[in-house]
Amino acid sequence: MIKKTLLACTIAVSMATMPVSAGTVSDDKVKIGVLTDMAAVYADLSGNGSVIAAEMAVQDFGGKVLGKPIEVVSADHQNKADIAVSKAREWIDTGGVDMITDLVTSSVALAVQEVGHEKNRITMVTGAASSRLTGKSCSPNGFHWAYDTYSLANGTGTAVVNNGGDSWFFITADYAFGHSLEGDVSNIVKTNGGTVVGSVRHPFPSSDFASFLLQAQASGAKIIGLANAGSDTINAIKQAAEFGIVEGGQNLAGLLMFITDINTLGLKAAQGLYMTTGWYWDRNDETRAWAARFEEKAGKKPTMVQVGTYSAVLSYLKAVEKAGTDEAGAVAKTLRSMPVNDVFTKGGMVYANGRMAHDMYLVKVKTPAQSKGAWDYLNIVRTIPAKQAFKDPAKSGCDLTN
Repeated sequence: MIKKTLLACTIAVSMATMPVSAGTVSDDKVKIGVLTDMAAVYADLSGNGSVIAAEMAVQDFGGKVLGKPIEVVSADHQNKADIAVSKAREWIDTGGVDMITDLVTSSVALAVQEVGHEKNRITMVTGAASSRLTGKSCSPNGFHWAYDTYSLANGTGTAVVNNGGDSWFFITADYAFGHSLEGDVSNIVKTNGGTVVGSVRHPFPSSDFASFLLQAQASGAKIIGLANAGSDTINAIKQAAEFGIVEGGQNLAGLLMFITDINTLGLKAAQGLYMTTGWYWDRNDETRAWAARFEEKAGKKPTMVQVGTYSAVLSYLKAVEKAGTDEAGAVAKTLRSMPVNDVFTKGGMVYANGRMAHDMYLVKVKTPAQSKGAWDYLNIVRTIPAKQAFKDPAKSGCDLTN
């Protein structure tokens, strides 16, 4: 009888100390929401490609976590923060969504990250750029994955100034992302001995850049910094060509550009541009193989936002598995303790403020003669180490680092 009692106690203690199992998954399912721009200015660089990338991550993870199925849902936020917040609340309150990702457009990302904080859900921003996300607006459940305005400034801004482009005029998208990008690049320009002679802000989105380009042209600045993205940048570059701005001796700096932008512009128009990216498909055998899989599904090579979404979803699922639960606080703590090693980056580090730091790349667009075929658009000029590319979290203004 005593032996039986001791055996029962031993079993009870063993069960109490076992890792948390599948029973701790809410609603018996882990649900991931991709909230993105499906049809407007940023659809090409994020959009359905981010949904495909998220589904690839689920597939590569095995389709289940802690013994429970994984589901990906998606919606179009139309680049409007109010629509994004409404959808995020609906997903969390009635849809059982555990994590929301992509969130292209900084105003959207900032608003939804706040919802995630309020509702105790994870947000993993891969599409938006504002460094505020891991600065004054940081959240214990919020993560910023692929890039940010600080890393873009460190790459393109520094390279252009050091190459003689020491006077700047900015054409800036008039919302959180554009303001943040202009501010970060301006600081880099001044730190490196350059000057900012002026700036103008354009509505988001915009199709007519004539008046803004004329102001930039009249400024006499050596560099016209385009603090916008997607079709806004494409339209500005095309219209700058019509005005003969480059032929007149000024140069353009696309401060946030993607391989899909180069594909739209063509190498003849884009050749020689510097840009900063967190990922390029033609770096090695692993990146080429993943990009080929993506292209089969999407019909094009991936942007850093799309492969960043893959990495974020994969990391989230690894954290759920390691934490033994999909409860946001436990998952967030685990994410901050795990290195990131996947097709997006090796040795990535998640800082206390939620910033995932990884190597960035300064690249230069090839000439038509240098390109060997479709999507062969970029030469990597230099690798920017993670600790140099991203802001020291202690200097970010995030109270989580105190």
